Amino acid sequence: MGEAQVSLEHLFRVFTKPEHKDSKLAQIEQHLSDNILDFLSQHVVTKKTSLEEIEKDFSDSKVPESPEFVSTHAESLLDKLVAHSVNTYSPTFIGHMTSALPYFHLPLSKLMVGLNQNLVKIETSKAFTPLERQVLGMMHNLVYDQPQGFYDEHLHSAAHSLGAFCSGGTIANITALWVARNKLLGPQKGFSGVAKAGLAAAYRHYDINNLGVMCSKRGHYSLSKAVDVLGLGREQLLTVAAPKQTLDPAKALRIGKRYQEEGNKLLAIVGVGGTTETGHVDPLDELADVAKELGCWFHVDAAWGGATLFSARYRDRLKGIERADSVTIDAHKQMYVPMGAGMALFKDPQNANAVRHHAQYILRAGSKDLGATTLEGSRNGMAMMVYSALHIFGRKGYELLIDRSIDKAKDFSQMIDKASDFELTTTPTLSLLTYRVCPEEVQEKLKHANAQTRNAINQKVDALVVAVQKQQREAGKSFVSRTRLEAPDYPSQCITVFRVVLANPLTSHNDLAAILAEQHLIAKETQAWKDLMEFVSETETLAS
Repeated sequence: MGEAQVSLEHLFRVFTKPEHKDSKLAQIEQHLSDNILDFLSQHVVTKKTSLEEIEKDFSDSKVPESPEFVSTHAESLLDKLVAHSVNTYSPTFIGHMTSALPYFHLPLSKLMVGLNQNLVKIETSKAFTPLERQVLGMMHNLVYDQPQGFYDEHLHSAAHSLGAFCSGGTIANITALWVARNKLLGPQKGFSGVAKAGLAAAYRHYDINNLGVMCSKRGHYSLSKAVDVLGLGREQLLTVAAPKQTLDPAKALRIGKRYQEEGNKLLAIVGVGGTTETGHVDPLDELADVAKELGCWFHVDAAWGGATLFSARYRDRLKGIERADSVTIDAHKQMYVPMGAGMALFKDPQNANAVRHHAQYILRAGSKDLGATTLEGSRNGMAMMVYSALHIFGRKGYELLIDRSIDKAKDFSQMIDKASDFELTTTPTLSLLTYRVCPEEVQEKLKHANAQTRNAINQKVDALVVAVQKQQREAGKSFVSRTRLEAPDYPSQCITVFRVVLANPLTSHNDLAAILAEQHLIAKETQAWKDLMEFVSETETLAS
């Protein structure tokens, strides 16, 4: 099929008339609607294709001169894009926090795109604005559980905000700390506040050398971005070593006091409600006490673990989250909503006013426009997807999914413990865990080796883990990710481990068993396995 005509008639058709029911685009849409798993298994190719090869299809920097028929373009997308995408629906794709989605999001997303609402203000969103406010109210209620009268007063109030909807946890964390900064360095007599006067003037007025944010070493990388964007500087992110994967409250208090005695001010302590590497939860209740003693903001990054609050059985693992001044939750993680749905929630509905902005043509004073207190301006109607998921699943539905994921992680950890050539490196708190392939005799050797020998052996095991992870990924049957961390058994050394996220409801016990079996088979055939065994044998000979 040749080029499409450059004419107003053709362009109007693109805006107003759908493709013919037998067109390629219509076929794709029908296949997705009928059976998305079958569509992905047919069109997402698992064979190894290097990124360099894929880049060749996307190397032309010139804008196409002439229009292309939609069906022709759809064929091109199937061949060049879809074929080399990642099948996140696969039950054996357990390496990251992106998972299968319920089918209802496909037609609902079409509705959302078709309406094309802009949530920056009511004039471009109408009913979507109260809907988004209600979603924020529901999530606020999930975290803070205030009386009904509280929500009656604040949910749709032009003068208050229960939170900010955003594209994800990074923007949510930045938003929360932005509010905290503007609150701490707010207007006083003779000073207009940091929002107007700037950071240098605020430091002079408040007699502060630096403003810092504290988190554990397991804190999300977005916190480094946050202190950068907010002008604090990356050196003012106080990352505390976490050999047990969580932030030690006593250590946090000690470091915070010393920091403030040096003429600095601690802006916030960030507790993590489910780290991205291991799923551990900081002792939030105790950290709330520390924040209170130090006189700083307490933020909880629960982008991953916040959905655990739906579970009556496991919500206590986030005990203390209700004491946070602000909380980040990503709906596109364990709430099974498409990418682009994060939230920053504020305990006090007044606090968001610290970042309120106005403009004459938009965001007028006194309006209920959501953009007045959000970092992002133009935003789509993703809140509708969260709203729909909350209604279609309900709390009990989410509870079932969350409980099953956490139980599945427990089950997998027990499978690893029973597998002789594998070693569990972190015990799951939620639905994440880490482990590594490590021959049984090597594990025994590590228990009795001195520090120097143990470090040398672990370096060889690291090479084995990397080799297995790469080969398993390239084979395309399954996927686990890898990371480096200080495990409880090896607190003085970073080791390389497999990282799995067990949120996909489609992942079964048999899938997990198959993944372990594949890793074991790959491992025993690698040169890294041979090198490791030879090295351990040599160290035993030298010791004798």
